[in-house]
Amino acid sequence: MCGIAGLMTPDGAPADPTILDALAASLSHRGPDGGGWHVAGDVGMVHSRLAIIDLETGDQPLHGDGDLTLVANAEIYNYVELRDSLSGVTFTTSSDCETPLPLYRRHDLNYADHLRGMYAIALYDPVRGRLVLSRDPFGIKPLYYAETAQGLAFASEPRALIAAGLVAAAEHPGARDEVLQLQFSTGRETPLAGVLRVLPGETLVVEGGRIVGRRRFAALPEGSPEEMEEGPALERLDAALEDSVRLHQRADVPYGMFLSGGIDSSALLAMMARVNETPVRAFTVGFPGSAATDERDHARCLAKLTGAEHVEVAFTEADFWGLLPRLAAVMDDPAADYAVLPTYKLAECAAGEGLKVVLSGEGGDELFAGYGRYRSVLRPFWLGGRVMRSRGIFDGLGVLKQEPRGWRDGVAAAEIHARDGSRSKLQAAQATDCADWLPNDLLAKLDRCLMHHGVEGRTPFLDREVAHAGFRLPDSLKLRKGLGKWILRRWLAQHLPEAKPFSRKRGFTVPVGEWISREGARLGPLVAAQEGVAALCDKGAVTALFAGAARKRKGQAAWTLLFYALWHRAHILGLPPQGGIFETLSVKG
Repeated sequence: MCGIAGLMTPDGAPADPTILDALAASLSHRGPDGGGWHVAGDVGMVHSRLAIIDLETGDQPLHGDGDLTLVANAEIYNYVELRDSLSGVTFTTSSDCETPLPLYRRHDLNYADHLRGMYAIALYDPVRGRLVLSRDPFGIKPLYYAETAQGLAFASEPRALIAAGLVAAAEHPGARDEVLQLQFSTGRETPLAGVLRVLPGETLVVEGGRIVGRRRFAALPEGSPEEMEEGPALERLDAALEDSVRLHQRADVPYGMFLSGGIDSSALLAMMARVNETPVRAFTVGFPGSAATDERDHARCLAKLTGAEHVEVAFTEADFWGLLPRLAAVMDDPAADYAVLPTYKLAECAAGEGLKVVLSGEGGDELFAGYGRYRSVLRPFWLGGRVMRSRGIFDGLGVLKQEPRGWRDGVAAAEIHARDGSRSKLQAAQATDCADWLPNDLLAKLDRCLMHHGVEGRTPFLDREVAHAGFRLPDSLKLRKGLGKWILRRWLAQHLPEAKPFSRKRGFTVPVGEWISREGARLGPLVAAQEGVAALCDKGAVTALFAGAARKRKGQAAWTLLFYALWHRAHILGLPPQGGIFETLSVKG
């Protein structure tokens, strides 16, 4: 797992080495184990390596027949099987990332359809004079690009493009408004003007420094729910989950997992305990001194039952005030999701324990219908049913000088695309979440927080075989008796009943509103005075918002505005963190 970047010039000139230097320097935190360059013709590519598989010979760039060259931020989990199937191919390394090269030679732009894993790949084909950029179907690994006067540039993180002088640090107003109202942004545009996303499952073809072709591979299977009884469904789920966890544990370095005590991570723990001969190392976060549900006791019990080595991590109010400016600087493609806080601390702890790989439960809610909003979508309006994300975070609060328009357009477009004519209403809601919420919030958070600490995050639920086993299950095996993830709960009841999968649990939460409310009177004026906030918000309304942050909705809005203020300072004004929240916000821009 690594960082990649590069440039294809429009006039055939060699890529400027100062630009490549700047790209590599900006991504060095993603690959502390080494780096590599490739400059040929009109293309220059750089690579920063976090060594996970093939520690000895897996340095990149990698080369193949016909002078093909590849750099990748990837884990190709089925690389062993692919190597066995590629008869007549002589491999020069043991790297999982070498397999795309012969696949491209045999299948051209369809090469990525054969990959099972998470990846962002840049492949240069000098014979055809083209650069090929590909991203995995769920969008687990990030990949960005910019069409500039210097040519087509790409990078694992937007800030690399800015640091290299390829894109100016400026906001895209529409995407920024999405972050304020939704906590994430949708589609191709990012909140940084001129920085675009390679979409999940997309392959771009670049010639002469310009995009000339696109194709896309879907993560979710097509079709309406299948008819299936619970017994066969449980068998299919068990086989797919075991296979996925086994593959996701392929590594030449130590690995562990994040254990929240919820359904997804408990199922992951149960399966990892089954397939591992040595104790699983599990990390759980708690929030001492707050009203938030502390899952450490429950997680500790499950860890003991499965023989796992349990590491408990405390995230305190002092951590909140001290860490958030650094976190906002890490999240260059912003997701104002308070889960970034514990994820960052867990990653720091895992790295401190010597781990380079962590398995996590992202994707379970989306594939098996765990969110309460799915149940709401299925209710008629007279029983409280409503469209997902129908109200923005700042709607009706009187904080913004102008109510944002069009902030829900991206969600609406995803909803339309998710209705393929045969999907159920529940499937369409799940697919809508998989389009943007999953890659641009949950997975962006996981990538940035872990890679900042040199740790790779792996998500066994977000596997094509698990998706095929779960997404087309009957709606009744996902939602039943007011509970989501019914089939996953039934599986857990069989394999780790002590997890109490059918008990009513409070959702995972971070007490940001509680913490902000204690300092609201002091914090509000500081946030209101920030350049990015002052341009958008009424100063008095911001102060009042923070003073009332103890109320749930105002607390969420105050958190979002605080995160935005720190993000704007770091990525638009280019101001580094100056200590904790109060110290950073007190420094004039």
